[in-house]
Amino acid sequence: MLELNRDTLLQKFQLHLPVGYHAESLGRVAHLNPTQLRKAAVLVGFVERSHGLNVILTKRASHLKHHPGQISFPGGKFESDDSSLVATALRETFEEVGIAPSQISVFGQMPELVTVSRYKVTPILAFVAADYQTRIDRNEVEEVFEVPVRHLLDRQQLRSAKFRVNQSHHRVFAIPYQHHFIWGMTAQIIHAMQQQLVKLS
Repeated sequence: MLELNRDTLLQKFQLHLPVGYHAESLGRVAHLNPTQLRKAAVLVGFVERSHGLNVILTKRASHLKHHPGQISFPGGKFESDDSSLVATALRETFEEVGIAPSQISVFGQMPELVTVSRYKVTPILAFVAADYQTRIDRNEVEEVFEVPVRHLLDRQQLRSAKFRVNQSHHRVFAIPYQHHFIWGMTAQIIHAMQQQLVKLS
């Protein structure tokens, strides 16, 4: 299994081009007009722990209209006051879970991912200080937790299923972790990270 620390993670993301998302997972959004999609950003936050790197994830509040109870990276839609998508990711992370921008060090981003909810989502990659503090907005988030990178990048943990939707095939990815089930957009991003980092190790 691939073991990553801060230096090797930086090296792999800086020396290798990002890998696109699985074609069969994009079929349901192929008909969407790119000019009519809203921009959004999520924060893929890596935390250095004694056993290696972890990634911060959230469980969305169960009363939300869109994607209730799903596991996701902190983030949200681009606002006109945001200077960039990086600013969007930092602002949304602070609003949702209370991690201050001063505790976040951005080092890169992944390709934008089009979603069925008509967003173009850009994953922003960053290191988060190990002593970060949270202040959860219960209107949006039920729980904040960390998952070891070695678990997320373990291909044996990744589940995949193909469905037929409107005369085309659609692939869904998922990764179980303890009592959580990571799927949807979050799992698509993790799958792309696996393709970039594990394949080139």
